[in-house]
Amino acid sequence: MVYSSLDSWRNVAVSKTLGRLTGLALGGLLALGGAVLAAPFEFAPAPQSDLNRVYRIDKATGEVAACQFQLKEGGVGLTVCFPAGEGAGPQPPSDYSLMPSRHEREGGIFRVNIRTGEMSVCYVFDDKTVCTPQAK
Repeated sequence: MVYSSLDSWRNVAVSKTLGRLTGLALGGLLALGGAVLAAPFEFAPAPQSDLNRVYRIDKATGEVAACQFQLKEGGVGLTVCFPAGEGAGPQPPSDYSLMPSRHEREGGIFRVNIRTGEMSVCYVFDDKTVCTPQAK
C-alpha cells in the first residue's frame, strides 16, 4: 500500500492530537488527585472521656471550631457548634494540625503549627471556641 504525503501528514496530525489529549487528560487526573488528597480540614476529638466534642481546624489558616452532640428531650438530639472566637480565628498562613493531650479530663485541644513549632490551647468558652496566644 502506498501512502501519499497527505496521508502521512494526517497520520502525524492525528498522532499529535491524540498525544496532546492524552497529556491533558493525565494532567487533569493528577490535578484532581492532588485536590482530593489535600483535604483542607482536620478533625480530632476532645481528650475528655465523657465529652462528646470534636474539634475542626483549617489546616492552612489554623482557624479552629468545635461541635458536639446535645440530647434533646423527646427527640433525636442536636449538633451544637461553637464557631471561632477570640484567638481561634485565622492565623498567618502555614501548616496547622490538632493534637489532643492524653489527659482524660481535658476538654481542650492543642493547635500546633507544624512549620514553626508554635502551639496554643483551644477550648470552648461560653458559646465560642477560643485559643490561647501561640507560643514556642
